[in-house]
Amino acid sequence: MLKQKLLEKQSGILTYSLTPPKATNPHEKLLEISQRQVERIRNLDIDALVLYDIQDESERNNENRPFPFISTVDPVLYSREYLKEISVPKIIYRYVGKYDAEELSSWIHSEPETDKYSVFVGAASSTQEVRLRLNDAYALARGNDHFTLGGVTMPERHIKNQNEHTRILQKQEYGCSFFISQVTYNIEASKNMLSDYYYACKEQGIKMAPILFTLTPCGSLQTLEFMQWLGISIPKWLENDLKHSEDILEKSVALSKEVFKELWAYACEKKIPIGCNIESLSVRKLEIEASIELLKNIKELFAK
Repeated sequence: MLKQKLLEKQSGILTYSLTPPKATNPHEKLLEISQRQVERIRNLDIDALVLYDIQDESERNNENRPFPFISTVDPVLYSREYLKEISVPKIIYRYVGKYDAEELSSWIHSEPETDKYSVFVGAASSTQEVRLRLNDAYALARGNDHFTLGGVTMPERHIKNQNEHTRILQKQEYGCSFFISQVTYNIEASKNMLSDYYYACKEQGIKMAPILFTLTPCGSLQTLEFMQWLGISIPKWLENDLKHSEDILEKSVALSKEVFKELWAYACEKKIPIGCNIESLSVRKLEIEASIELLKNIKELFAK
């Protein structure tokens, strides 16, 4: 069970992620989309399904967004109304800035005997107006034994600031018991962050929380451009290989597998609890199918 794996800080947790459809879709279209997703996911051997709560990140990046921002269906609503046939636990992302304390607290403490899992996300930039700050949202979840809280980590930030591991430790103090990364292509940034986290925990006598590294296929130059706009760190050599490959999708899947294989070997050597979260940034069928294949490849790696 997911809760037991998190409590025991196990390695090898495997999740699949979805972004709910556009909120402008009529009910019939949402039923059609969700049914395809259910058919695709319900037989996957995963520990949880992750549902994103996206926000407009234009304040974080002055460059034009490759794809226009369109609000999506609330992940709690989408899970409850459209994904009931998927029996695995759902990890719900919550962009806390769009709620006030009463709204978020009401959801956290609703259905008090039901286990809930959530990842709280803060503002995209320091200038963004919010109704609730991330630290205040963490405080609302404290003391609820049926609410398992997770946090976001971005290994890319470690390249410049060298302090992503301290962010993880601070979020652990606030109650986060697991972490999900932004999409991972930069192996050096990820290993450096894990190394600093490992030695900091060892020095302070703190147990490490599971970190799920996110992998996603890249099937087109437009998807690659969007990934870079989101702030995903893609080394120049890797960018060149993707741009000049005969099959960018096949190449990206192969590179993702190699990146995670190296991370997995490093983490196993040091007994750092890591897992994997698979997603597709694109709604293109080929990229979605590639994400499912990538998930199966990672599952095989865990089984070795």
